[in-house]
Amino acid sequence: MSPMTAFVQTVSRTALRTALNATSFLAPRLAGRAAFAVSLHPAGRSRLRPGESDLLADARIGQLTVHGKSVVTHQWGDGSRPVLLVHGWRSRAARFGAFVTALREQGYSPIAFDAPAHGASSGRDTSIVEYREIIRQLHAEHGRFEAVIAHSFGVLATFFALRDGVEARRVVGIGGVTEFGWIIDAFRTLLGLRERIARDMRGYVERIMFPGDPDIWRRLNASYRPEEIGAPVLLFHDEHDDTVPLGQSRALVRAYGEGARLVVTRGLGHRRILADPEVVAAAVDFVHQGRQHAAPGLSDEPVVRDEPVVRDAAPRPGSAVL
Repeated sequence: MSPMTAFVQTVSRTALRTALNATSFLAPRLAGRAAFAVSLHPAGRSRLRPGESDLLADARIGQLTVHGKSVVTHQWGDGSRPVLLVHGWRSRAARFGAFVTALREQGYSPIAFDAPAHGASSGRDTSIVEYREIIRQLHAEHGRFEAVIAHSFGVLATFFALRDGVEARRVVGIGGVTEFGWIIDAFRTLLGLRERIARDMRGYVERIMFPGDPDIWRRLNASYRPEEIGAPVLLFHDEHDDTVPLGQSRALVRAYGEGARLVVTRGLGHRRILADPEVVAAAVDFVHQGRQHAAPGLSDEPVVRDEPVVRDAAPRPGSAVL
């Protein structure tokens, strides 16, 4: 990010904070509605990095439609043994390049998508509901996934979909969000908004996104009813993640008990953890174990043979994305 871009984003954030907080005194519900709308808009699209264009050029490109928005999908391999990759907020499918390569080497068929308002897909906003619908459509097309590998907000969306008919043998979460309410709290903290605005935002979630569902704040959490998932879970989270706190993954492990395992990394932050060779190797090995255990006579217990030794790399400057 250039100094000018950082300056513009800071000015915009300051102006937004001032406008929303001022409006909350005069028209509280209007401020909450505006903040809710802003929270659904990713602040800019993540651009392709060197090498990612070649990765996407090697994929079969597809298209889904969700709420009138065109969603671009990517598929590698021959279609057998599908593994779904779910990106986070302000990210895109191409960020999973290291996973695509490693999975293909093991005979899997990676599948990924750019959510609305992300990557090459259309739209200006999106939500966990649209993520769930995309995952459901891909599941209907490809059948049960050998695994789902998700990052950040994508982890939360993945568990929401898995409790709604989507099936996967194994789940890998990286730098994941567990509690939906944390997103609103983090948004409020980021902009410096009054608590009244956050309360009204929650009200709009209840009335607009999930009308008539009094239990939605529990149901949206990845930790809700772990017995409904039925798949072993492996989590990776950096101890100094400056975007999603480590406590989010710890909460998921507490909920799943022996059904989940957490690997804490050092110096990889929120983004570079996706490309770390040892994290990728450990995750793909975990996925492959699920395939081995699916053979007749073998159980599908949540076993990770070797905990990865992750390099202690110095964090790089730059703002992380969900």
